[in-house]
Amino acid sequence: MSNPTQLSFISLQVSDLEVSGKFYTEILNFKPVPKSPPDAIVFEQKNGAAFAIRKPMIELSKANLLGWGVAVWFGIGNLDTFLEKNAGKISIFKDIHPTPFGRILVISDPDGYAITLQETKED
Repeated sequence: MSNPTQLSFISLQVSDLEVSGKFYTEILNFKPVPKSPPDAIVFEQKNGAAFAIRKPMIELSKANLLGWGVAVWFGIGNLDTFLEKNAGKISIFKDIHPTPFGRILVISDPDGYAITLQETKED
């Protein structure tokens, strides 16, 4: 029997691909891959699962809270520097706080998805 053993891809369906694309490239500084599928933006990742945003495949306005119960985490070198650089540009769900996995910050993307940034050692 074959079982899933590794997360390979995750995408968020967004209401406005251009607005969300700017958030993920200008605020989170993600780099789009050279060629993405139609109606999507795939971003380069150092390792782990690929990440993308895409035009909706469902009617997003019918969902009360997008991504409710799903946690999307990204590693980041320094949360304090990120906050200083993006003051006034981001919505914070939960300010920087310690966890068993290190310090985290939870912000909102343009559609209200909760994005957790986990402080990691920079390479």
